[in-house]
Order: sequence, then C-alpha cells, then structure tokens
Amino acid sequence: MRHTPGRHRRRLLALLGTAALALGGAIALPGTAQAANILTNPGFESGSLSPWTCTGNLGSVVSSPVHGGSKALQGAVTSSDNAQCSQTVAVQPNTTYSLSGWVRGSYVYLGVNGGASTWTTSPSAYSQLSVSFTTGASQTSATIYVHGWYAQGSYDADDISLDGPGGGGGGDTQAPTAPGGLTSTGKTSSSVSLQWNAASDNVGVTAYDIYSGTSQVLSVSGTSATVSGLSPSTAYTFTVKARDAAGNTSAASNSVSVTTDAGSGGGTGFKQAAPYLYEGWGDPPSPSTVMSATGIKWFTMAFVLDSGGCTPAWDGSRALTGGVDQSAINQIRSAGGDIVPSFGGWQGSKLGANCSSSSALAGALQRVIDAYSLKAIDMDIENTDEFENEAVQAKILTALKTVKANNPGLKTIVTFGTSTTGPTYYGNRLIEQAQSLGANIDVFTIMPFDFGGGSDMYGNTVNAAEGLKNKLKSTFGWDDATAYSHIGISGMNGLSDQQENTTPAIWTQIRDWANAHHIARLAYWAVNRDRPCPGGGVVSNCSGISQSTWQFTSITAGFTG
Repeated sequence: MRHTPGRHRRRLLALLGTAALALGGAIALPGTAQAANILTNPGFESGSLSPWTCTGNLGSVVSSPVHGGSKALQGAVTSSDNAQCSQTVAVQPNTTYSLSGWVRGSYVYLGVNGGASTWTTSPSAYSQLSVSFTTGASQTSATIYVHGWYAQGSYDADDISLDGPGGGGGGDTQAPTAPGGLTSTGKTSSSVSLQWNAASDNVGVTAYDIYSGTSQVLSVSGTSATVSGLSPSTAYTFTVKARDAAGNTSAASNSVSVTTDAGSGGGTGFKQAAPYLYEGWGDPPSPSTVMSATGIKWFTMAFVLDSGGCTPAWDGSRALTGGVDQSAINQIRSAGGDIVPSFGGWQGSKLGANCSSSSALAGALQRVIDAYSLKAIDMDIENTDEFENEAVQAKILTALKTVKANNPGLKTIVTFGTSTTGPTYYGNRLIEQAQSLGANIDVFTIMPFDFGGGSDMYGNTVNAAEGLKNKLKSTFGWDDATAYSHIGISGMNGLSDQQENTTPAIWTQIRDWANAHHIARLAYWAVNRDRPCPGGGVVSNCSGISQSTWQFTSITAGFTG
C-alpha cells in the first residue's frame, strides 16, 4: 500500500529561485553570450561593496576567508534577514548569460531576480555555483544576487562572474536624480502602500529601493509599492532611492512617516469545510452519494505527486485528466460542489522536493490549476524531504507566492503537523519563512493527531490551534480575530496511527470550537474512512470505531466559520 491510513505530519523545505524570466518575442532565438564578465567589482578587490547593495546593511568586505585575490564579501545573516547582496547591470534582450560564483557557508544562494537560481551548502570551504538564464525580448537590465539563509550563520562569496554582452551601460558613473513626491496612498494593520514621482537618469532608472529607516525592505521597478509584514499600531518612516543599470544610486527621496492601523480582526474571508477524498486507496466512495447524504460541498483531493521530471500526476501515476480523479471532480462539480487538490503527503515522490527550483515548482502547480480552473490549492507538507528541510520550505512558499500572483483570487493553504501545544520547530520556521518571503499564505492548517498517544483529542486540538494562533500573532502582528481567520484544522476520524480516538462527539466539539472562533478551514483524513468498523483497527476504508456511515462528513458539513 503506497500510503498508510494516516497522513503523518512533517513537511516543507526551502528555496532556490523565483519565477523564470519572461521569454517574450517567441520568434527571435536567444543570442549567444560572449565570455566577458560584465559585473563591476566582482571579487570585491576594491575594498568596498559598491556597486553591490546588501539588505539590512549586513554585507561587508573581508580579507579572510577569500577564494581569489585578497578580498571577499561576507554576509552577516540574522534570523530575520538573509543578507542578500545584489548588483544591477545592463544586459541585451533575448540573450543567454552565464552566472557563476564561489561561495562558502550553510545554504548560500546565487541567482538573478525574477529568474534562475541555485544553491549549495559548503560550510568549511568555497565551492562554485553556476546557473544560466535568458533575458526577455525587451529586457535591458538584470539584478544578480547572492544571499545566505535565515539563522544559518554568515556566508562568504567571491569572484562572481556574469558572462555575456553588456547592455551599453558600461562606464556610466552618473547617479539618477532623487525620486520626489513620496506619499502614502493607503495602509492596513500590517501594510503601507507608497507612491512617488519617477527619477531621471542619463541612461535609465532600472529599480527603486524602498527603505524603512536605514534598512532596505523592498525593490521594485515601478513608482509604487506596498510594504507588508508590518506590525499594527506602529510608526514607520520610509524613503526611496533610484538605481540605474550600472548600480549608481540616487540620494534618498523625501521621507514619509506612517502609523499602521490597529488590528481590525479582518482576515481572508475564506471559509472551507473540505474533508479529504482519495481515489487511489481505501475503497473510494461515490462523491455524489456522500454529498447527497451529508450536504458537504468541498472535498480535498489527495494527492498530487511527481511522476518524474517535475510533472504533476494524481498519486504520481494517474494522469491529471481523463481518469478516475477527473470523474470524481466532475461528479462533485455537477452536484454543485468543488475541490481543492492536495500536493504532497507523507509518502511518494513529491513535487516540492523534486522540482529543481521554485519557478519549476510553480510551473507544475500551474498545470494543475489550469487543468481544473482551481479556486484553491493545498500543500500538505510532511516528512524530512519537505517539512524538515528549510530550503525546500522556502522553495514551496516561493512557488505559492508566484502562482498566487499569477492567478488573482486563488487561495493558498499549507498543511503541516503539530505538537499538542502548537507548531514544532519546523512549523515555526515555515511560518517565519512565509512572513519573510511575503508568501501571503491564506490558511495555515495543522494536523492535530499522531501526537504520541495523547488521549484528550479535543483539548489537544484546541491547545494546538491556540498555539498556532499565538505564533501567527507574533510573526505577522495580527490580532486574535485575524490570526484565527488564517487557521485551519485537519483531523483524523476514529483511530489515528497511534490509536488516538477522535469520536463523532469529539469531532462535533472541535467543529463547534472552530465555528465559535471563526477559523478558515476544517478538514479530516479521510472520507474513505468515514464508515463504521468497531474493533477494525487503523485501516483505509473505515474508522475503526462505531459510527454512522458518513457521520464525520455530516459533522464537517456544519462548519461555517
């Protein structure tokens, strides 16, 4: 059997790159890069960072350890800043470039904004990273970056090379004018929207860097931006600087001070009662029969895995369309319901772990979104290959951020294990990474079972949910109501893998608590098991306890949030 009856807990991992560079102009073929390093100060031999800029002012030039010459870059990573150092250069459109560099440290990344990236862990010695990318048909600049990873210690970088033809900006030493007219156009309890007048430059402005105090918090190409992840009822002072392709940076704009709103108790407005249904296991029932008997409208369909080469398939083997999974989805939609696919789970070859980059993973997710015109997706992040790998956590979160931006209105859910008191270390890291990456996850769903023999399933579930709520409050600056509105609970009906017993009465208590606290999502594993078999143990097609057929689904259908 490919999957055990329970979906144990543990999941997510971290990142490589962001979305692939646009390849507009499909008729023209990419040019071939000429072997010439177009970066300025690639080995930091000048003794200064310029024209490199580093977030949080966390970069410095050091004399040891170095790879070549007498100087190197060192990034002082913190728990909240990955010390990203970047340089923007002029490039030619529709041209392939080769990026390489020597790095040293735990989880060091090299890449281009909006394009390819790569990473390595080499704590004691320098190792070389290499990646190539092709510019878009109208692209005239590219921003190269190197960074470490949160709370993983300082990293070193040296002899970074971007080989290819320059974009005509060589020798430019003139900085842009300072942006003017910086104003705030809106605010919430956790974000501030800004707008300013365009700067001018002898060659052209390629980016605007937004600062909160002395720390750079965002870089954009246009003349407006929204800074998110802020704390409620807090005063912030913002300025903006313009930057050109040669890395020349303007003086700061006028400053604007904004105090964020108090926590409003808002949230996503997203509510979903969606028990898991698995077509590859456990005598799958007719979904229309279950819907007619219980009133349930949503199902979480398990599991989308990797069939090889970062290619999504149901259970890693069944085609996305034309099979039993699509037949079930057609039944559900014909009866007035809908589905959210779940990617991952405890076993199998997972897209999050096996896709080579966040952009590749986003592409795989998009194939499923397009196949079914989805309104929501669930990433069930478990085990050591995803949940307990912080790099894969970031890869998944970055991919979710990409598809959310590319599909307006799409809701994103992450599902992960928990302790009886709230998120574990890796759960906390997942939440912190979601905040630092600006992933804008709609629902953080915990799986409150397989605690290790805990007998009070109602009390343990509530305590775990309260622990999650407190973590969301402290990480995102939300009030209680807002934090609850981003919480999901996904239980296990009847006997769990560790013989914990969630009875229909207990599940009703949990459902009532979820309604009273207006959380976002209620699910359980699984409809396949929502049938009686007292004394039957932990099996795939019944709950192991006395109950009515489809009783847990009927209870779940009463969740309204």
